[in-house]
Amino acid sequence: MLLKKLSFLGLLAPFLMLGCGDDTPGMEDETGTAGDTGGDGDGDTGDGDTGDGDTGDGDGDPGDGDTGDGDTGDGDGDGDGDGDPANPLPEAPVGEWQYVEIDGMYCRDGSPAGVGVRYSNNTDLLAIYMEGGGACFNGISCLANPSSINANAFDPGPYEGLFDNENPDNPLMDHNFIYFPYCTGDVFFGSQPNGNVPGGPQDQQFVGHDNVVLALERIVDTFPDTADVFLTGESGGGFGAASNYDTFASFFPNNDVTLVDDSGPLFRDQYLAPCLQQQFRDVWNVDASLPQDCPECFGEDGGGLVNYLSYVQQKYPNAAKGLISSHDDSTISTFFGFGANDCMAVFPSFPDFEEALYDLRDNVLVGPEFGTFYKTGNSHTYISGSDYYNLTVDGVLLVDWVADLIAGDAAHVAP
Repeated sequence: MLLKKLSFLGLLAPFLMLGCGDDTPGMEDETGTAGDTGGDGDGDTGDGDTGDGDTGDGDGDPGDGDTGDGDTGDGDGDGDGDGDPANPLPEAPVGEWQYVEIDGMYCRDGSPAGVGVRYSNNTDLLAIYMEGGGACFNGISCLANPSSINANAFDPGPYEGLFDNENPDNPLMDHNFIYFPYCTGDVFFGSQPNGNVPGGPQDQQFVGHDNVVLALERIVDTFPDTADVFLTGESGGGFGAASNYDTFASFFPNNDVTLVDDSGPLFRDQYLAPCLQQQFRDVWNVDASLPQDCPECFGEDGGGLVNYLSYVQQKYPNAAKGLISSHDDSTISTFFGFGANDCMAVFPSFPDFEEALYDLRDNVLVGPEFGTFYKTGNSHTYISGSDYYNLTVDGVLLVDWVADLIAGDAAHVAP
C-alpha cells in the first residue's frame, strides 16, 4: 500500500487519528479518547459507555417542512420572502437516522455529498454536528483524509456521547440532529471546485463551505420554527463549525446560535505560521469563504485567520461560544507543525501548543460569552464518546459545562 512506501510512517499516525471517533457513523471506530493518550497520568476521568442505540417510538414524525404561513400565490412556499418554494429534508420516523444526498453538494473526489438527519418529537430544538477527519493541503495530509462518503453509514447511525437521545444527563437529548459527514478535506471552509494540492492530488473539489450553504437552504426549510440552535464539531469539524459560524448564524437570524468547537483551535500568527495559513488560502480558496467585511481576516503575509474569532464575537455578542482542547493535542500539533521552519519542516513540530492555547484564551476569546474547557495531556476530541459524560476538569464535568453554555453561562475551566 501507499502508506507502506513512506519511510516516516510514524508521521502519519496523528493524521490517522485526526477526528478519531469522528468517522462517518456506522463505521466501527468510536471516539476512543477516554482519558489521556500516552499515559500522562493527569487523573482526568473519562470512561464508560453511553447510549444503547434504541430509537424512538416512531410516532409524531416532524420535518415535513409545512410551515403553513407562506404567502399564497407568490410561490414563496417557505414564507421567507425570497420567492423560493420550501424544500425540506424528507420525513423519517422519530429517533431514526437517515442520510440525504443534496443536489450540488460534492466530496473532494467529485462524488455526491449530503447530510444525516435524525428527527425528535419537537420542532423547536436543533443540533448541528460537523464530523472530523483530517485535512488535505499537502501530499502527506491528504493520505489520511476521506474523499467520499459511505452512503450506508447512517444505519443505524451514532447514538453515543452527545447523540444519546435517552440519557437525561444529555442537554441535547431532545434535539433534532443534522450531521455533516466530512469528505471535502478543507475543514468545511473551502470554496475551490478545481483545487490542486502541491505534491498531492489534483482537480479536487474543496467545496466544504459551499456545501454548508446548500445544506442550510434545506435545513431552514425543514426547521422553520426552531427556537434553539446548537452548532458543534470535532477536530476538522470543530474548525468547520467555528469558521462557518457567521454563515450558520445568518441562516438563523432570530436565534443566538450556541457554538462548541471540540479540538479545533485557531491560534494567533506568532504561533500559527502565516505561511501555513497562506497554504490553506491558496489550496482551498478560504478567502472566498471569509466575510468580506472582516479586513483583519486577510493578512498581507497570509496570516490573520484568528481575527475571524474576534469578528464573530463582535457580531454576535449574545451567543454563547466555547472551545474544548487538551494542553498538548498531538493531532492538531502535528497539523500545525507543518508551518515550522517557514513551512519547510520535514518533520512537523509544534512545541508551543499549550502556550498558544492560553494565549488564545487570554487575548482573543475575551468576551463574556466565550468559554473554554482545557485539560492536561495530548488527547483529541471528546463530545461524541464517553468523555462527554465522564471527563472532569477542576471538579467540572464536560457535559455540565456544555449544558451551562447552552443556557448562556460561559465559563473558563482549566486544571
